[in-house]
Amino acid sequence: MHLDPLAIVTAFGLIFLAELPDKTMFASLAMGTRMRPLYVWFGTSAAFAVHVALAVGAGSLLGLLPGWTVKLVSALMFGFGAFILLRGGGDDDEEDTGGRTVTGFWPVFSTAFMAVFISEWGDLTQITTANLAATNGTASTAIGSFIALTSVSALALVAGRFIAKRVPLKTVQRVGGVCMAGLAIWSLVEVFTG
Repeated sequence: MHLDPLAIVTAFGLIFLAELPDKTMFASLAMGTRMRPLYVWFGTSAAFAVHVALAVGAGSLLGLLPGWTVKLVSALMFGFGAFILLRGGGDDDEEDTGGRTVTGFWPVFSTAFMAVFISEWGDLTQITTANLAATNGTASTAIGSFIALTSVSALALVAGRFIAKRVPLKTVQRVGGVCMAGLAIWSLVEVFTG
């Protein structure tokens, strides 16, 4: 296996910039305000690892999946996330002692994994990874892409934790819920326009 440092840097740069404004980054940020960030990061990283492997190893299979189905499932997952976040934000004068925060490694890991796993199908970064693998080598592209995706997720989680320490939890939950609802609507629009 030959690793090309330039191919790694190229994949990292392209994927990092493409993922920064992506809906997955905002979903990670929202999950990080409600769940343990490290557990969320493990879940998103595992999902990214699977997607990078699929993109590098079998990028041509993505064309066989109906895009509208993937986008519809993604919209439903974001809608569910919005419902959970908005439902959790009760009255303003309530204490933040309610047990509404998702805890435990496996529940957080599986929630983060599924959110990213479903929403990343056919995503620009997955297609870009497949294209780069065809021209720049699979191992180098896989390494650069995986590091870029997990870096964006970590950045979103750090920002989410920073915000959560300075803004009341209920406000963060409401904003996160509205963001998730917006992502659900965006995904639904993509079903009918894409």
